Amino acid sequence: MTAATYLTLLRTILVPVFAIPAVSYGMSVKSGNPNEALHWWAVGIFFVAAMTDYADGVIARRYNQRTRLGAFLDPLADKLLILTAITILFLLPWGENWKIPAWFVGLVFLRDAIVWGGIAILRYLNRSVKIKPHWTGKACTASIMFTVSWTGLKIIPINPIYPVVVTSAFIVLATHQSILQGVRILHQEQSRP
Repeated sequence: MTAATYLTLLRTILVPVFAIPAVSYGMSVKSGNPNEALHWWAVGIFFVAAMTDYADGVIARRYNQRTRLGAFLDPLADKLLILTAITILFLLPWGENWKIPAWFVGLVFLRDAIVWGGIAILRYLNRSVKIKPHWTGKACTASIMFTVSWTGLKIIPINPIYPVVVTSAFIVLATHQSILQGVRILHQEQSRP
């Protein structure tokens, strides 16, 4: 296993480590007695996990450590981290009018359902599906991480709806690109034996 893959596994392990203080902080906010230590633990752990996403990509490209396992695990680790974070920030707001809206959570889940469902359909139809990251998908992931960070940090007193709207545009663009890539694969005449 490569160093890049180890970083991806670390990100996966950090998901529940992030979720525990994040949920605990949200519950403390809900009870009216916010525990800021939990807040900063959750933010710090999320930051470390998000940085492993950047680091594993750099290492994989720079040191030629791209593997099929890494190509599969990396987006899966991203999804676990992102879906956990946005679900927590939706269910347990971290302040008055300071949460991720339900429609945004639905949009993120819908994108993942379309992408992973499309992959499943293509594989069922015996099409060769190579997961190739596209810049729109990377921009989508980065903007979601930014939105989660904005909402989690609570430093800039501007409602999270603004980064949510910008991120939604990236989600739609990346989903459109994934659908186009799936349609191209579907129309290829070559299929796996």
